[in-house]
Amino acid sequence: MSDAFTTRVLNVATGSTERVIDLTRDCEAFLREAAAGRDGLLNVFVPHATAGIAIIETGSGSDDDLLAALHSLLPADDRWQHRHGSPGHGRDHVLPAFVPPHATLPVLDGRLELGTWQSVCLVDTNRDNAERKVRFSFLAGS
Repeated sequence: MSDAFTTRVLNVATGSTERVIDLTRDCEAFLREAAAGRDGLLNVFVPHATAGIAIIETGSGSDDDLLAALHSLLPADDRWQHRHGSPGHGRDHVLPAFVPPHATLPVLDGRLELGTWQSVCLVDTNRDNAERKVRFSFLAGS
């Protein structure tokens, strides 16, 4: 594989509760090695049908606000046609339409370019899947 493209999978234990997990430090650790001071793009991808990647502020209640908003938009009740798993699990399969399973972010001089309060987060409302994989891929500029 060329050094212009580097990829790695991170295993994340999400447990059995709905969670927003900050991956920013994991992204930065990956870029220290993969980007090595270069410009490019970081793609963060979760290969699951019931999880997403969000760029949000964390630590000030915004992560809980996001979960509350998702509960309002996608209630965990019996309205869903997709019915296996926990009650309301069908809404977990609709989540990626609102919180996509990927984000592509600029990298300058090997550093992730985020706004002051932005964090890269895994959003997982699926209580039935306690383990997630997140793929980080760095594509160096020419």
